[in-house]
Amino acid sequence: MSLDSATEYLKQFGVEDRIQVFDVSSATVDLAAQAVGVEGARIAKTLSFKGKEHPMLVVAAGDARVDNKKFKSEFGLKASMLTHDVVEELIGHGVGGVCPFAVKEDVEIFIDSSVKRFPSVYPAVGSANSAIELTPEELFEISHALRWVDVCKIPEE
Repeated sequence: MSLDSATEYLKQFGVEDRIQVFDVSSATVDLAAQAVGVEGARIAKTLSFKGKEHPMLVVAAGDARVDNKKFKSEFGLKASMLTHDVVEELIGHGVGGVCPFAVKEDVEIFIDSSVKRFPSVYPAVGSANSAIELTPEELFEISHALRWVDVCKIPEE
């Protein structure tokens, strides 16, 4: 899957005109923030984890870090990220472009409350040089997230 499949997926919500494709990489939070022109915290990074039965994605603010204790309390398992070599196979998008749109059918999606601090955030759109601006509520709805979670810690100001 790719930018094309994610774009096709987003068309059903009428937001495909908000997709931005860059001439530079947006594969990391810092690169994406530079490409979009916002602070890194507003980049909605999509983290890939091993779940109990299915792979799972947690979308969090760019400055948030997974809190292992909160993660275990929420999901009943240790936070164990997928390795680079299996991400595309299990999720449907390659590292640097992982997003919660047009993913494989068994992937479970959760949105961390850290994104609620901002009026809008910028997740990737299936490639390492794309983003889309969405409100946290749009992100939740469009991604078909299962629920909001609080599994990250935000750095002190």
